Amino acid sequence: MITADLQKVQFNSSGEFLLVRPDKLRVRRTGGLSDTEVIFDGAIATIQDKRSDRFARLEISGSTDELVDRLRNDYAVEAPGADLLLTHVYDELTAGVTDAKQLAPGVIDGVFCEHLAFRNHETDWQIWVQIGPVPIPRKYVITNKAISGGPQYTLRIKDWKTDVPVATDAFVFTPANGARQVEVTSLSDIDEIPAGKATGGSR
Repeated sequence: MITADLQKVQFNSSGEFLLVRPDKLRVRRTGGLSDTEVIFDGAIATIQDKRSDRFARLEISGSTDELVDRLRNDYAVEAPGADLLLTHVYDELTAGVTDAKQLAPGVIDGVFCEHLAFRNHETDWQIWVQIGPVPIPRKYVITNKAISGGPQYTLRIKDWKTDVPVATDAFVFTPANGARQVEVTSLSDIDEIPAGKATGGSR
């Protein structure tokens, strides 16, 4: 993010996701600012703030693509990493692209990858895709050209499995004892991108 005094800073978090198409998703993100989990069973999306033991439930029927669309358009949750989970990911990513380049191969966490760079009117984005019979994405970087200073979002994928057995209750939300249900608007820091606010420095 870019602070009020135009300093570019990074926030880091780790996470994992479980996806069963077309309408099941469980994502957890843990970082210094938040510990958030989203569980979607095709009819109800539950967003849980584990640090405050609060959760919100949203009636969203449909696919995981529709979930992402609703979170972005109705609740201002950008979740740029969700781009790679969309059903038609190639079409979604390349819509509006004005320039595309294949750059020199790169190595991400010891894995040789093709390095591709794209531009559209609002963003520059890059993706590193594993070379070989399993071409999975290993790194994804978005630079926002619409904001002064060009803030960036980076996603690094450590592991990507397609043959993991899924428990029958994997997408069932059970609130912890004492957890409170609230409106989604009262949950803070549920997005992957921290709010544009700096602590300290010039204002």
